[in-house]
Amino acid sequence: MRNDARCNAFKLIFEGLFHECDEALSKESLTELNKEEDKKFFEEIMSEFKAHKDQLKTQIEKHLKNYEYDRLFKIDLALVYLSLTEIEFCGTPKAVAINEALNLAKTYSTEKSHKFVNGLVSAILEEK
Repeated sequence: MRNDARCNAFKLIFEGLFHECDEALSKESLTELNKEEDKKFFEEIMSEFKAHKDQLKTQIEKHLKNYEYDRLFKIDLALVYLSLTEIEFCGTPKAVAINEALNLAKTYSTEKSHKFVNGLVSAILEEK
């Protein structure tokens, strides 16, 4: 299962939203990934996120209605980044990536966050 890899990637993306440099995306305090498949998946997500963050940010900003990018709840923003990275660059099926992000939202975010994350990711993907 890729849950640990996905959760670690989410946590590092979240941390990185508070820092402008890539050094913030360190691996020191993460859950140890025992399976080689999980390690590869984690590294793929992080690599693709770093390579495409600006492109993803542009997509997100374009689809925000009544919100400003800088005022978004960082946990929700990290979940949107995670979902889009998995779907667009890692080959994760859309339904799987969105469902996993919604589960993380229910664990780490507010009561209504899963609706926001789902709506924003779906709006971005509908355009494609």
